[in-house]
Amino acid sequence: MTREQRISSFVQLGRAMESLSSGAGWSGFGSGMTEVEFLTWEETFSRAAQQNGWFTEKNTLQSFKAWTNLLTEDNLKKWLAPYQIADSFTGKAVGIIGAGNIPLVAFHDVLSVLISGHKAIIRLSSEDEVLIPALLDMLAGWDQRWKDQTELNTGKLTGFDKIIATGSNNTSRYFEYYFREVPHIIRKSRNSVAVLDGTETKEELVSLGHDMFDYFGLGCRSITKIYLPEGYEMDLFFKGIFDFNEIVNHNKYANNYDYNKAVWLLNQEDLLDNGFLILRNDKALASPTGSIYFEYYVNPSELKRELDSQSEQIQCIAGHGFLPFGTTQKPDLWEYADGIDTMKFLQD
Repeated sequence: MTREQRISSFVQLGRAMESLSSGAGWSGFGSGMTEVEFLTWEETFSRAAQQNGWFTEKNTLQSFKAWTNLLTEDNLKKWLAPYQIADSFTGKAVGIIGAGNIPLVAFHDVLSVLISGHKAIIRLSSEDEVLIPALLDMLAGWDQRWKDQTELNTGKLTGFDKIIATGSNNTSRYFEYYFREVPHIIRKSRNSVAVLDGTETKEELVSLGHDMFDYFGLGCRSITKIYLPEGYEMDLFFKGIFDFNEIVNHNKYANNYDYNKAVWLLNQEDLLDNGFLILRNDKALASPTGSIYFEYYVNPSELKRELDSQSEQIQCIAGHGFLPFGTTQKPDLWEYADGIDTMKFLQD
């Protein structure tokens, strides 16, 4: 399968994901699916939600929509342009150990390996074992050669030349030791932050709400802490995010919100609470689900130096002079997790 044929397959996959996420029903054979195949995806989404209560159909379709916007011919070619991509399958195998915090979180690694011409030996998180296999089945249904290039593994990974593993700070230590003899990318836990300067518009604060609440704030690109200028009027922030109040109707989110609130109140912590989000003044970056940490700053330059010193723990920063509000959950193909160029690693 040539480089162009691999690109074409993923462009077609983008069209199929667009049809599935549009909410408009089956869009015809141009989607790469029959109407019967299209309808079976409703059961696939349901199984994903049953396996992982955070994978609501809304969140899954949001992830599909995001990939629809990425898997275009222009995007793929722009992404691949700087690299020497093999024009046939390479015969190399790359192991992938995926996370399961948000829908399709491991898909960028799978895409990177396959479009590079390598075989992907994939061990998915037990929290996300439905969606990626279904997409791989779709690829193989169009071209059986994809079936030989993918292997789903639930046990010990073997037969790989390189490894890409994503996990917590604890599991990363085991990964570093276990895979020390092979080229590897080991990703640890990271969080994202936002810097407000007090001039944000209502629209920008709504966009910040998406950075915080999309996927229930469980992604490494989810905002878990905000930095506020000294004397900031907190009502501005609460008014900006008010439209996200229905998130507390989700039982898993509500359980986290209630639990953390109860613990902190018992400890007589000073909290700000609007009924669906707890704000706590804390220097840490990673806030529990249902809460956001905040910290005041006086000097923007000093704050910048502080953020630079924590760069190994921060995935991205939103704010004026940083990423625009509302974009942290929408990385381009070339915006790599942890700043590690996956394609260069696969090519070297």
